[in-house]
Amino acid sequence: QVQLVESGGGSVQAGGSLRLSCAASGSIWRVDDMAWYRQAPGKQRELVASVTRYESTNYADSVKDRFTISRDDTKNTVFLQMNGLKPEDTAVYYCNADAILTFSGQYYYHTWGQGTQVTVSS
Repeated sequence: QVQLVESGGGSVQAGGSLRLSCAASGSIWRVDDMAWYRQAPGKQRELVASVTRYESTNYADSVKDRFTISRDDTKNTVFLQMNGLKPEDTAVYYCNADAILTFSGQYYYHTWGQGTQVTVSS
């Protein structure tokens, strides 16, 4: 059994910063592509940023030059540094792992974290 646990959400004023973390736990050998999604009230979940095993990154246009995704494979953790936050960034942020391989050789696909709330006030 594997799981993703997010942390680092909270409330900030516009222009502020937050750093989200997402740690994968379990008997993990390797985590493949990881990503952050977000879902605002009344809206569909959308991709914010992704990072491959080889640290190639991709960002939604709305967060480019403000957010930075990174990973630490020694800790099976992915981060999202969010700077210059805007009220429209308010949402629940979810971590996703495309595939997780355990030491027993089992794959877990499309694993989601429980979400962490980010609220940005104007």
